[in-house]
Amino acid sequence: QDEEKWDFVLVSDIHEVGSEKETKRKKFLDELSKKGFAIKKIEDKKLFYGVRAPKQVFRKYQWLLRNPDSRLQSPDAHSDIPVTTRIRIVNFILWNTVTSDLEKLQDLMKKKVFEAAFPLHEKEEVREFLKERWARWRDIFCQQPIEKIRCYFGEKVALYFAWLGWYTYLLGIAAVVGLVVFVAGITVFNSSQVSKEICEASNTVMCPLCDQKCPFWLLSDTCIYAKVTHMIDNEGTVLFAMFMAIWATVFLELWKRQRATVVTDWDLYRWDEEEEELAMELINNLQHEPRQYQHSYLRSTIVLLLVLLMIAVLIGIAHALVIYRVIATALFTQSDSEFLREQANTMAVMTGAVLHYVTIVIMTKVNRRVALFLCDLEKPRTFSQHENNFTVKIFTFQFFTNFSSLIYIAFFLGRINGHPGNYVRIAGKWRLEECHPSGCITDLFIQMAIIMLLKQTISNVMEYLIPWMAHKIRKWRQRPKKQSVMLGEEEEAEDPCKRQWLSNYQLGEVNFFSLFDEFLEMVIQYSFTTIFVAAFPLAPLLAFCNNLFEIRLDAIKMMRLRRRIVPRKANDIGIWLQVLEAIGILAVIGNGLVIAITSDFIPMQVYKYTYSPCMTENRTDVDCSTGYINHSLSVFRIQDFEPHTQVPETLLDLKIKEYRDYRNADDYSYTVQFWHIFAARLAFLILFEHAALCVKLIAAWYVPDVPKSVKNRFRERKHSNLRKELRWVMPRGRL
Repeated sequence: QDEEKWDFVLVSDIHEVGSEKETKRKKFLDELSKKGFAIKKIEDKKLFYGVRAPKQVFRKYQWLLRNPDSRLQSPDAHSDIPVTTRIRIVNFILWNTVTSDLEKLQDLMKKKVFEAAFPLHEKEEVREFLKERWARWRDIFCQQPIEKIRCYFGEKVALYFAWLGWYTYLLGIAAVVGLVVFVAGITVFNSSQVSKEICEASNTVMCPLCDQKCPFWLLSDTCIYAKVTHMIDNEGTVLFAMFMAIWATVFLELWKRQRATVVTDWDLYRWDEEEEELAMELINNLQHEPRQYQHSYLRSTIVLLLVLLMIAVLIGIAHALVIYRVIATALFTQSDSEFLREQANTMAVMTGAVLHYVTIVIMTKVNRRVALFLCDLEKPRTFSQHENNFTVKIFTFQFFTNFSSLIYIAFFLGRINGHPGNYVRIAGKWRLEECHPSGCITDLFIQMAIIMLLKQTISNVMEYLIPWMAHKIRKWRQRPKKQSVMLGEEEEAEDPCKRQWLSNYQLGEVNFFSLFDEFLEMVIQYSFTTIFVAAFPLAPLLAFCNNLFEIRLDAIKMMRLRRRIVPRKANDIGIWLQVLEAIGILAVIGNGLVIAITSDFIPMQVYKYTYSPCMTENRTDVDCSTGYINHSLSVFRIQDFEPHTQVPETLLDLKIKEYRDYRNADDYSYTVQFWHIFAARLAFLILFEHAALCVKLIAAWYVPDVPKSVKNRFRERKHSNLRKELRWVMPRGRL
C-alpha cells in the first residue's frame, strides 16, 4: 500500500505513436527516470502518469538544510518528511527538469504535450478531518484548525486563513462601532436643524438642474434626500473615520504579533527562502549555477512608462463613467416618466454604479494580463520575486479600477462644474453634474453601497457556482464511461489508483493565481472598508458578514471542488503586508479628505462658530445651525443664463434664483465666506492627518511586532541546541 502512494500525476492526451508530441513526452519521462523517479502509466480517455521521487532526493534536502522536518508536521507513513515538503520538492523538480531539446514542463504544456500536472488529494486522516470540520457551511462560526490546514496545504495557505480569520475577528469590532454610528445617524433623521430648514424652504426657488425641459424647483422638494444626507453626514462620522484609521494600525500590529507566535511554533521564524531554493536547485541538478541578481535601468524605465500608460487608461475609463452620468442625467430629465425626471440625478448615480461594477469585472481580467506581461518584461530571478512584482502591479491597477470613479465623486463632483451663466460643459453641450444642496456625500454612499453589495453577492455566488457547476459537468461526462465499463469490472478492480487519479483530474484546475486571487479580493475589500469609510459606515459590517462566508467558501473550493494546491513554505504573508500598510496610510488621507471636502461638516462648523445667530446675535435660545442653508446658497439673475438654457418667458421678469455656492450676487466672484471655509478645510485636513498618523505611530510603537514570550522561547530553544552541540565537543567531566 505504501508503494502505491504517488507524489504527482501528469496527464496527457493519447498521441499517435511516433508523433512529435509522443516523442517529446517520452523524452521528458526518460529524464525523470534518469533521476530515479518511479513512473506508473494508466490509460483511460487520457494517459495518466504517476510519478514518485526516490528517497535520496529527500535525504539530500534534509542534509543540505540541516533541518529535518520531523517535528514540524506529522510525517507521512512511507517517508520521514511531511507530505507537503515532498510535494513541494517534487513540484520544483518537475518544473525545472530540462529535456534534451532544452524544453521544460511549462514549454511542453504550451505545446499540448501534457495537459495537467497536479499532486493528489489523498484519503488521509487530516483531509477527512478538514472536510468534515472545516469545509462545511455549518461550521461558519467555528474556529479554524490552522495547524491541520498547514499539515495538508502548507504554510502559505495556512497563513492566508490565519490572516483572514484574524482580520474577520477584528472586523467584528469595527462593524459594531460602524453600526452604532449609523443607527445614531438614523435617530437624528427627523431632528436635524439643517434638514428641517430644507423641508420648510417652500419659498426658495432653485436653478434648473439641466438646460432643456428642467423646471425651476423648490428646495423643499428634496426634503427626504436632505434627511438621508444628514443621517450619514454628522459628527459621529468624523469620530468613526478617526477610529478606523487607528483600527487599521492596531489590526496590522496585532497581526504581526499573531504571525510571530504562529511562525515560531512552526520553526520557521528565521527560515530563509533563498537558501531552500538554492538547495532544491542543487538537488535537481548538481551542476546548477545560481542566477545572478541583475538590474536594467532601461527595462525598469520601459516598465514604469507602461504602468503609467495603463493607469492613464484606467483614469480615462473613470472619465467615461463621468460622461455617462452626465449624459444619462440629461436623458432622464427629458424622459416621459415623471419619476425619472424627478429622480434623474439619483438614477444616473445608481446606473453609473452598476456600470462601474461591470467595468471592474472586465478590467480585472485585462489588468491581470497586462501585469503578467510587465512581469515577464522585468525577467525576475526567482518565483517569489515574480510574485512580489506581479502583486504590486495588479494591486495598483485594481486600485485605480475600483477607486477612480469614487475619487471623482468624493472630491471633484460639484466642484468643477462652474456656476449658472458659466457652466463647464462636455463637448460644449452637456453640463457637468452638480451636488445636492445638502452635499455630495449621499452620492458617494450610494456608489459604495451598490459596488460593495454587488461585489459581495454576485461575485461570491459566481465564485462558488462556476467551479461547482464545472465539477458537476466533468463528473457527468465521466458517467457514460463508467457505465460502459460495467462488464469489465475486473479491469477496474485490478488498478486501485485509476479511480483516485480520475476523481482528482475531474476537480477544478489550480495555478499560481488560486491563492493570489483570494488575497487580492480581501485586500481590495480592506481598501473599501477603510479608505472611504467616513461616507459609508456600514462597510465594515458588510465586509464582516461577507468574510464569515468567504472563509468557508474558500475552504470548500480547496477541499472539494479543486485539485490539491501545491504547498509552499512561508513565514509571513509576504508583500501583502506592505500593501496593507500603504492602504492604512491611504485610509487616513482618504477619510481626512472626505470629511474636509466631501462632507458638510467643516462649512457647518465654520457657520456655527462665525456666522450663526449664536455668534452674531449672542442668542442662546436657537440651534446654532439655524440659517445655515440660506447662508450656503448664492443668488443668480435669470437674465444672465446662457443661451443653452431654456427659460419660460413668464419667468424672465423674475430677478433672482438660487444655487449652492459661495459667490457674490453682482459679479459671481467668490465671497469671503468661501475663502474662510477653504482655509478651515485645509487646516482640518492637516490637523486630522497629522493627529491620525501620530496615533498610528504611537500604536505601532506601543504594540511590539514580536511578543517577548516568543523571543524568550526562541532564545531558550537556541540555548538548548547549543548545549547539546557542546556535549559532542567537550569531555563529559567538564559538563
